[in-house]
Amino acid sequence: MNFQWQGVFPAVTTKFTKDDELDWQWFEKNIEAQLDAGVDGIILGGTLGEASSLSDDEKYELVRRTVSLVGDKVPVILNIAEQSTASAIKAVAKAKESGASGLMILPPMRYKATDQETVEYFRAVAPSTDLPIMIYNNPVDYKIEVTMDMFEQLAEIPNIQAVKESTRDISNVTRMINRFGDRFKILSGVDTLALESLFMGADGWVAGLVCAFPRETVAIYRLQKSGYHAEALKIYRWFLPLLELDINPQLVQNIKLAETMVGLGTEEVRLPRMPLNGAERERVVKIIEEGLSVRPELPEYLNIENVMNTI
Repeated sequence: MNFQWQGVFPAVTTKFTKDDELDWQWFEKNIEAQLDAGVDGIILGGTLGEASSLSDDEKYELVRRTVSLVGDKVPVILNIAEQSTASAIKAVAKAKESGASGLMILPPMRYKATDQETVEYFRAVAPSTDLPIMIYNNPVDYKIEVTMDMFEQLAEIPNIQAVKESTRDISNVTRMINRFGDRFKILSGVDTLALESLFMGADGWVAGLVCAFPRETVAIYRLQKSGYHAEALKIYRWFLPLLELDINPQLVQNIKLAETMVGLGTEEVRLPRMPLNGAERERVVKIIEEGLSVRPELPEYLNIENVMNTI
């Protein structure tokens, strides 16, 4: 599938049953909600997807099932987070075999590679496939930053096409554009900086709370890109307390709780994670309830030419 790295790409959660099996019923219901809302791609096996607790067989089954659900409507991207170059190359090959149409790749896991080691990792993995690649740049959580100078070296590899920008430095959007023009597509990877990143020129949004609020997320993106900045900002200001649930060590539990409260999932997580409880659960429930109590009526964002008639 030929696609552009732009738009809203949900980093979807992996649904589990009470018996710790993959829950296809809830997974399919959530994917359908994402498609109905107008998302532009689906990302599997990221942090929100509890990738570290999934077996390889489960990851590739998720890809196959998702591809069968979405058909050619949107691309399906698998996150690659491996400890060695050899295992990453194998994972990339298996992802394509399973039907993935793109990849999101982290630097080497566990070992804190040097800048040059990280560059050589990508130089080895990327040419092993013809699938388009988005580099996941998240030094806050994964301790390795892909710097501007490193992107300069990686620019020679044609299928490295995009970056999930999660450094938390909003200026990096401008730095990337100033240095590379449109060579790399830029997708914001931090929910609480998404609209700001779009205003600065980012091409898309790898989103988390979209799992529970797909229509609001896509509406913000499409309104902003169509020049309806005030309308996008109004929704975003309502959304921010909910988006802050994504920048938390328990983001998986937070977002699964939100999915439960809107009827798009359950709170089931895989050990060692456990569902929220006690005062923390009460705190998160209150945030979600307050958001739902004043949930905005959205303009016809899927028919953007009609927006002015609905705002």
